[in-house]
Amino acid sequence: MKFLLGKKIGMSQMFDEKGTMVPFTLIAAGPCFIIKKKSSLGQDKYDAVQFGFEKVEKINKIKKSLKDRPYRYVKELRGTHEANEGDEVNLSMFKEGEKINVSGISKGKGFQGGVKRHGFSGRDSSHGVKHEHRTIGSTGQRFPQHVIKGRKMPGRMGSDRITVKNLTIVKIDKDNNVMAVKGAIPGRKGTLLEIKG
Repeated sequence: MKFLLGKKIGMSQMFDEKGTMVPFTLIAAGPCFIIKKKSSLGQDKYDAVQFGFEKVEKINKIKKSLKDRPYRYVKELRGTHEANEGDEVNLSMFKEGEKINVSGISKGKGFQGGVKRHGFSGRDSSHGVKHEHRTIGSTGQRFPQHVIKGRKMPGRMGSDRITVKNLTIVKIDKDNNVMAVKGAIPGRKGTLLEIKG
């Protein structure tokens, strides 16, 4: 399986040969380095590969644990991988027009009401409804006398792991390690992304 770590740069748009506008997201993808290979035959009892992304130049006293792995981000991918420890993994494995899956953490929106979080319509604007236009209304019932588990209610919104599937690679710049992917990708600028081919 093709796997690479990257960071979201931002969104832009371009026009194709037919004059159609194509929105795309720029990703600073790789290079990643294979830190460790785990084997089901060895001490780890399962097959996996650890990838390191963004080398840390200065290591202070607080980050003594980073001396063995001087990378800002370390991610593990289950399964076997052809590369060996210390090998570099970069954009050369991907091609323009290829379909990929991108995973990331979405933007956090804090505590939100039912109208924004779940798309509730709210209450009527008249007929005795005062200061309650965006409330969710009744949450319980006569039997059983408690709120049913899983009821859509106000709460924390965002900061969820989201995977967008079947995104098309529009352009690849191997010299600058930048990839342009058609469509939107979860997260803000600088969000860590997992790219799977």
